[in-house]
Amino acid sequence: MTSRVRPDDISGSRIRDTSIKMCGVTRPEDAALAAALGAAAIGLVFWPRSPRAVTTAQARRVLEAVPPFTTTVGVFVDQPVEEVVWMAVSLGLGAVQLHGDEAVDDVHAFPCRVIKALTVSDYATSEWASRPAERVTILLDAIDAVQRGGTGQTVDWSAAAAIARRRPVILSGGLRPENVAEAIRTVQPYAVDVASGVEREPGVKDHDRMRAFMDAVWSVNPGVAKG
Repeated sequence: MTSRVRPDDISGSRIRDTSIKMCGVTRPEDAALAAALGAAAIGLVFWPRSPRAVTTAQARRVLEAVPPFTTTVGVFVDQPVEEVVWMAVSLGLGAVQLHGDEAVDDVHAFPCRVIKALTVSDYATSEWASRPAERVTILLDAIDAVQRGGTGQTVDWSAAAAIARRRPVILSGGLRPENVAEAIRTVQPYAVDVASGVEREPGVKDHDRMRAFMDAVWSVNPGVAKG
C-alpha cells in the first residue's frame, strides 16, 4: 500500500474526527514521529511489570521529543496516589491513565485529566462510569489480569458502540492498521489507542506500521456516518 503520509509527515493540514493516542512509547524517535503524523497523545507506561515500562529518566528523554500541544499520558496500575501525582507534576503529564483497581474517589487527587481503563463488561457496574465525562474519560480495553493492557486482544465492538453513544470513549484493544478503520466505523469513538498493533517488539514501534495506522484512521470520517 502506498502511504499518503511520507517523509515530511506534517499533520497540521489534516482535518480529523477521531483522535489518536500512540501508547507504550519508549523511544524519542517514536514519539517524534507519532506527533508528526498527527497523534493527539503519546502514552508512556510507568507500571514496572509492563514490557513497555519506562524509567523516569527514559520518560524525560521521550518527553523532550514531544512538541507543544501534543498531550502526554502516563499509564499506571494500582500505584500509590502520591506516586502518580508526583510523576504527573514532575513530568508535566497532560493526563494519567489508570489500569488497575483504583478507588474512584482518587480522581480528586490528580492534578490533570484522568483516563480510566475498563472492559466493556465492567462498564455497566463500575463507579468510574458514573463520573462525568468532563472529568474522567473512559478507555475501553481488553484488560488482562496479568498484562493490564497491551494484549493485542480486541473488545466487543458492538458493546463498545453502545457505550460510545452515551459518552465519549477511547477505544483500545487489538487495534492495528488492518482493522482500525472498521473499528471506527462500528464504534465511532472519540479516540483510538494503539500500542502492540504498530510494534516490531514491545516498546519498539515500526514506523511503516505507524504510518499505515494513521492512514487507515484518516481514511474514515465518523462524522459522515453520524449524519
